[in-house]
Amino acid sequence: MKIAVFGQAYKTDSLKYILQLLGLLDKKNCEVYIVDEVYRLIENQVKSVYKTFDSSKILNPTFDYVISIGGDGTILRAATIIRNSNIPIIGINTGRLGFLANVPKEDMQKAINQLFAGEFHIDKRSLLEASTAEKNIDLGINFALNEISVSRKNTTTMIMIDTYLDNEFLNTYWADGLIIATPTGSTGYSLSCNGPIITPQVKALTITPIAPHNLSIRPLIIRDNATIKIRISSRENKFLLSMDSRIVSLDTDTAIFIKKTNFKLHMIELENQSFLKTLREKLLWGKDTRN
Repeated sequence: MKIAVFGQAYKTDSLKYILQLLGLLDKKNCEVYIVDEVYRLIENQVKSVYKTFDSSKILNPTFDYVISIGGDGTILRAATIIRNSNIPIIGINTGRLGFLANVPKEDMQKAINQLFAGEFHIDKRSLLEASTAEKNIDLGINFALNEISVSRKNTTTMIMIDTYLDNEFLNTYWADGLIIATPTGSTGYSLSCNGPIITPQVKALTITPIAPHNLSIRPLIIRDNATIKIRISSRENKFLLSMDSRIVSLDTDTAIFIKKTNFKLHMIELENQSFLKTLREKLLWGKDTRN
């Protein structure tokens, strides 16, 4: 079995858990690779010599699993090296909330045993991609697991966002920005802007305005095979396009097209886990804090 261990070097508080994970994997009959930037920090603390992989390149599809240690942001970054390789990923949470990295660090050993015993199923998550009609614009890594959003730049005034669904005009949003979220991203930025929660299996996207000027404007749920076209008007000549945590500055006359990717991220869900259980635990549903 071939496993890639992914983390982020600036999260030094996660290093001790990476070392703990490596100790567990050393007891299994598997080949372990560590992301290069993390291995440079721990190579003097490990007993074994591990191979590494480059965090700026797509992983070879010969890997059986990716184990991410960190928070949800770490999984979002790991998605950029998995892309369409269909390598299943599991997240061990050493961050805060942990909707995606939903294995508590205290349950690491149990989770690894379940992984090697095959006690899990694959939850396929949709992603979004952004594109433009201009050939001279490079969006970099142009897809997102959570959301793609547009927002104002260098101004405190709202922007106007002309929005079309499959070339049919939807609305001009007067707002600070607009979020297009997947079901996975419905519990992220969109939720903080009063967007709805969507279970991962639902074939839908949400369009959620950020601080809309018109109080009648509300989040909208649309089918996930629609193509969304966005064009910005602003007092400034630039706006920001965000794809998860990656941000690109674009001219306001640039039309953005957003649609679902033709691949999905394969997330490992252990037998004792579920999206509904995560909702209850992370959002404290049914818990009375007065007690």
